[in-house]
Amino acid sequence: MTDQDPALDPRITSSPLYGEDLAPIPPGDRTWSMWNMAAIWVGMAVCIPTYLLASYMMTAGLSWIAALVIIGLANLIITAPMVLNGHAGVKYGIPFPVVGRSSFGTIGIHVPSIVRAVVACGWFGIQTWIGGLAFYEIYRTLFFAGAIDPIGLVPGKFIGFGLFWLLNIYFIWKGPESIKWLETFAAPILIAIGVVLIGWGAVEAGGFGNVLEKSYQLQTPTGQIVQNDDGLALRITPLVDTNDQPKAAEYRTAFNNSSIDNVAWFPIPDADIPLGVSPTSVVFNDIVKGDAGVQLQVRSAPLPTDGRYYSSIVTAVIASPPVKGQDWRTYLFWLTGMVGFWATMSLSISDITRYAKNQRDQVVGQFVGLPGAMMLYSFVGIFVTAAAIVNFGDIIIGEDAPWDPVTLLGKFDNPATVIIAQIFMIIATLSTNIAANVIAPANAFANLNPRKISFRAGGVITGIIGIAICPWWLLDEISSVLLIISGMLGPILGIMLCDYFVIRKKYLKVNDLYLPEGMYAFGGMGINWNAMIALAVGVASALAGWYIESISILYQAAWFTGFAISFVLYYFLMRPNVSPVSSV
Repeated sequence: MTDQDPALDPRITSSPLYGEDLAPIPPGDRTWSMWNMAAIWVGMAVCIPTYLLASYMMTAGLSWIAALVIIGLANLIITAPMVLNGHAGVKYGIPFPVVGRSSFGTIGIHVPSIVRAVVACGWFGIQTWIGGLAFYEIYRTLFFAGAIDPIGLVPGKFIGFGLFWLLNIYFIWKGPESIKWLETFAAPILIAIGVVLIGWGAVEAGGFGNVLEKSYQLQTPTGQIVQNDDGLALRITPLVDTNDQPKAAEYRTAFNNSSIDNVAWFPIPDADIPLGVSPTSVVFNDIVKGDAGVQLQVRSAPLPTDGRYYSSIVTAVIASPPVKGQDWRTYLFWLTGMVGFWATMSLSISDITRYAKNQRDQVVGQFVGLPGAMMLYSFVGIFVTAAAIVNFGDIIIGEDAPWDPVTLLGKFDNPATVIIAQIFMIIATLSTNIAANVIAPANAFANLNPRKISFRAGGVITGIIGIAICPWWLLDEISSVLLIISGMLGPILGIMLCDYFVIRKKYLKVNDLYLPEGMYAFGGMGINWNAMIALAVGVASALAGWYIESISILYQAAWFTGFAISFVLYYFLMRPNVSPVSSV
């Protein structure tokens, strides 16, 4: 048996652990090039969540440069273990559930693979709902242009959801080669769209440099309460236009327990506005502690065509100290979150790398595709949103900035522009959904019963679960739960990398991966309890900081904490049990 062309024992074809879709791919059938590997990452990375990533950091006070550096660094960090974990896929042509049998056992692997599958199924449902809404918007643009968009779950949205679901199932049914075609087709289109959006922003908002100069407005809250010698005062910072003129002219306020609707409007002064709150009052103390604030709304000067632009109502709270370079916990918090963005893919990457021609193609392809695409489209999100707040007159406060591209598209009146943009949304969402949210769970479900569940069947199961979670009802709740689960996957990756590179020195007995009585059955039970212990301790350590304030740093760096602890513990638990002879 060679590394590149393992001779399979005839017994494994009748093994309950063997299935055609989980079998090693022969070297001659591994056709994905460096460009294919890069393209699949472009297809996955270009999605609404990527577009929104920088917004979370900028609204928290970080500059666009700091946000972009964190995104770039985080993706370089996660690409390194991604490439390492993809090594076995290239070398042996086997998917994640089979690679994981060496560390967790032939039965134990179901725990991490199903956790991975659950996360993917949830995101599949969410992304399918988003893609369906793009179909719905095309339908409305063609047949009901100018009509008021009905609120709620109208039948048209479910029809769009069904159409996009069927489109996903089509590519699932056609198999991996169709997925390769989709990603290769989508990548240049998505890159071109990003360049076009940047060009639009530069032309419409007064130039490339002007847009970036105005981006600071996205970091600053419209209203902040400041404390000075005279007590508490309200500082109002509306957006400015291309000529640096304020876009809002008047304001009104009310304390949180009062209605703002009938309050009079006043001109916005250049100086801070005293709130007239007694330092001995309960309200004063609540505001200083951050437990209370002031409702604020602003509006523009009268328009030439009559009427005004009104902002949404925001809550001004006591001003937080600016984010400083030495505030390393803030940067660590965001870095951990950005690393966790692709934590699920770092586990199951061998599902994709098993199709790569060689290690060089998967290494270079991933390092070019993932960090590059993430930084490009995060920058597109920053730049286009900054251009929008300058270009669109009805956006007069930073909180109303159209970070969501769907919201941005709604500001265009040209039906052709809207339809083309929604087609782009469909391509972007489809390419992300298939590669990131279908391949891994399809293989995970197939691994439950390889002889009866194929990749196609596993993909359909994924699609059915995606419907069952009812993403149209639970979109926000599911997103938060899935992100928490995703953050718990660092320990699994730590165990897998330690097992493959440190314990087994990159050598696996491929036949034993498919035999119930092989060495990866760990005594016949099929469970490596050392891996389970390391997993439990790693997850518990990472989450402990959530409950114990004194060690909150462990939770703030949850992915790194879980990865490191599980890696080290697994090494010490396994080292006495695996000899160099038995590991090859």
